[in-house]
Amino acid sequence: MVTAGYAFAPPAANDFCARQPELCSTTGKAAVMQLTSARANQLKQVNADVNRRIRQREDQANNGRDDDWRLPTSAGDCEDIAILKKSELRKLGWPASTLLLTVARYRGAGHTVLTVRTDNGDLILDNLNGSVRNWKHTPYSYFARQSQFEAGRWTRISS
Repeated sequence: MVTAGYAFAPPAANDFCARQPELCSTTGKAAVMQLTSARANQLKQVNADVNRRIRQREDQANNGRDDDWRLPTSAGDCEDIAILKKSELRKLGWPASTLLLTVARYRGAGHTVLTVRTDNGDLILDNLNGSVRNWKHTPYSYFARQSQFEAGRWTRISS
């Protein structure tokens, strides 16, 4: 994933980061994580476990707001699910600098996924697909993600 310049953060991301900066963090020195077979299994397990545990439910139905990023407990929409995946991987020792919330378009609507930066490419953990895939092999048009090394910033995805 190549980034070029800054992008505006989704407004709800700013509110979320103000409320829960530890879950929004991208701190760390690692640019990529070495993708061993054990780590690849962690990605698959976290993706599958969170997708199974958290019921997809839009924010309006879940808490009466149009766009509200939060850590879900039983139901949430795409960004909530991506946040939980990031949280679970952090507990397993993955550096925040390799776990970036990413926004895209899919079938004309906004969609949020978790990008995991590895030495085997940028991998996507997604609630719409049970497999962990290289970002190039997904149906999304990516436009922005959290800046890897500048807290609170978002960067534009150029290719």
